[in-house]
Amino acid sequence: MTDYRKLFDLTGRKALVLGAASGIGKAAAEALGALGAAVHCADIDLAGAEATAATIRAGGGAADASRADAASGTEIAALVARARNALGRLDIAVTTPGINIRKTILDYEEAEFDRIVALNLKGTFLFFREVGQVMVAQRSGSIIASSSIRASTIEPGLAVYGSTKAAISLLVKGFAAEVGGHGVRVNAIAPSIIETPLTRPIKSRPEIWETYARHTVIGRWGEPSEVGSAVAFLASDAASYISGSTLMVDAGWTAIDGPPTGLTRTS
Repeated sequence: MTDYRKLFDLTGRKALVLGAASGIGKAAAEALGALGAAVHCADIDLAGAEATAATIRAGGGAADASRADAASGTEIAALVARARNALGRLDIAVTTPGINIRKTILDYEEAEFDRIVALNLKGTFLFFREVGQVMVAQRSGSIIASSSIRASTIEPGLAVYGSTKAAISLLVKGFAAEVGGHGVRVNAIAPSIIETPLTRPIKSRPEIWETYARHTVIGRWGEPSEVGSAVAFLASDAASYISGSTLMVDAGWTAIDGPPTGLTRTS
């Protein structure tokens, strides 16, 4: 009989998480560490990455930290080399950094467009390229990127951000096809409304906060840990037959067109 508990166990695995200082990246690093992986926590916010590593160690796990700018090819290459040297190999690689400037296309400045694409899309590409080389050489590994429900559902002011997230999902498919024969899996998570620093400004506007909550089928915002758990699943052997996929972690946001009506079942 299959040992299903063992499928989720990450004991002995070596993980790199870029974006580990806060939000979903922090939760992903903590989830991987709690399940037994040794985690290298990286972020442009070094103090935040170090705090996440300290939390993992306090829970009995193994973790260290370093600084890296997710939009810099030079820094990502140095980070991957540093993490591989520290850990000995890379079994799991997660990248979550992303930014949004909420503006209509007519109001977008070219520099703003370049900034979003450079971090969200190009940064993901650079991360894939560097960790992919390590994993292809060792003929195993799981890579996980961060897409969004905005890859498929949109609202005014999110077209540029959503376009980068849609591109990430396609990048995942393409890269999965290229490295699958080398034992490497590539997937993404696509969260909906999660309480992170990126969404914190919305909380100051209760009417919008509640409107978004009512758009999910369970009527609430998600916690970073709920996305971190999905990352841990994709990293584990429990997801050994999943590659090239984007896992929706959206509480049904993309399953319905409009808010739930509250209709009750009748016999």
